[in-house]
Amino acid sequence: MSNPKNTKQLSTLDEIRVAVTAIEDKKGESIRILNVSGKSSITDYLVLATGTSDPHLKALKASLDRALKESGVQLIGEDREVGSGWVVVDAFDFMVHLQTQEMRDLYQLDRLWRDAEEVTL
Repeated sequence: MSNPKNTKQLSTLDEIRVAVTAIEDKKGESIRILNVSGKSSITDYLVLATGTSDPHLKALKASLDRALKESGVQLIGEDREVGSGWVVVDAFDFMVHLQTQEMRDLYQLDRLWRDAEEVTL
C-alpha cells in the first residue's frame, strides 16, 4: 500500500517540473527550487527565477500559465499585473516567484530561505 503523502509529494514535484520547464523554455535565469515545508505555513516549495526585464517576466508568466493550465494545475492566486519587477504564481503546494535581477537583489528571497533544502529535479 502506498503512502498518500509520498504520492502527493511526487505529484507536486511533477507539477514543479512542468513549471520549471516552462520557465526554461522562455530563458528564465537562476532557477532555484527550495523545499520550505516545515518552515513556511503557506506552501511547501518555492520556485525562484529571474527575468531580464518586465517584458521578459510577462513572457515567462504567459509560458508558465499555459503549461500549468495544460497540466491541470489549479492556481489559487496570481499577480495579474506585470510591471513591478516581481510576479508571483501560487499553486498552493508551490509558489513561483519571477523577479527581475534588481528585485531579486533587493528582496533576497534566496538569502531569506537559505536554511531551506534546495531541490534538484
